[in-house]
Amino acid sequence: MRLLRASVTLGLMLCGSADAQDDALDLFHKMQRALGGEEKIAGIRDFEQTVKATTWRPTGEQMGEVRKRVRWVKPNYLRIDQAGPGDTYVLYFDGTAGWEIPPDGHEPYALSGTEWQFARNYLDGFQLNAWLADRMPGYMITSPAPNVLRIATHKDANDTTLDPSTWLPVKETGVSLADPDRPVSRETQFREWTMVDGIRFPSRVWVLHNGIKLADISSEEIQLNSGIRARDLAVKPVGLKPEMR
Repeated sequence: MRLLRASVTLGLMLCGSADAQDDALDLFHKMQRALGGEEKIAGIRDFEQTVKATTWRPTGEQMGEVRKRVRWVKPNYLRIDQAGPGDTYVLYFDGTAGWEIPPDGHEPYALSGTEWQFARNYLDGFQLNAWLADRMPGYMITSPAPNVLRIATHKDANDTTLDPSTWLPVKETGVSLADPDRPVSRETQFREWTMVDGIRFPSRVWVLHNGIKLADISSEEIQLNSGIRARDLAVKPVGLKPEMR
């Protein structure tokens, strides 16, 4: 099911009237400041997070617990280790190429086709890239409704609703590309936040597909600028099993 593989693609290419551009940028900058500020976010060189999640099938049947470890090194190095019932895999991507170890633990294979596109979408939508979207070329940001940001590329679009009292994201809606061959309506609800080195990160998230809650995700640990080396992310795990902290 790859529930924890959902991603968001964000960035900035302004269009429309000057007033609309100003309104969208102003709203985006309010969100940036609420998260901790553009310069603090831009100062993150590497990131590591572990989460655990309770997952359900669309029928309501509980599947069990999934654990996920994400490591990222600026600008484009990504490693994901995930373990759970029906949702175990390891993925490495450097922005151009990479590999994946499938759930059955067979030999890694080079990313191609929909798997490559999934990795590209995940990296494009990675939160530390998304939160600096106004520095990235080739994207579009508008505000289709009060306190709503719509950020899109030629392939994807997502609406983020902000809390007008804090300017933090409340929810994000769009299309899940966890399985690029079977896109579904997705809603991500940001239920709780935590502060790490002056930057706010979601600490509890609900994921809904077609209006049905499929995952309740809680952050266990977040580390910033801990010295992760890009070359280490490319090292395949011993026994071809996900590596958890």
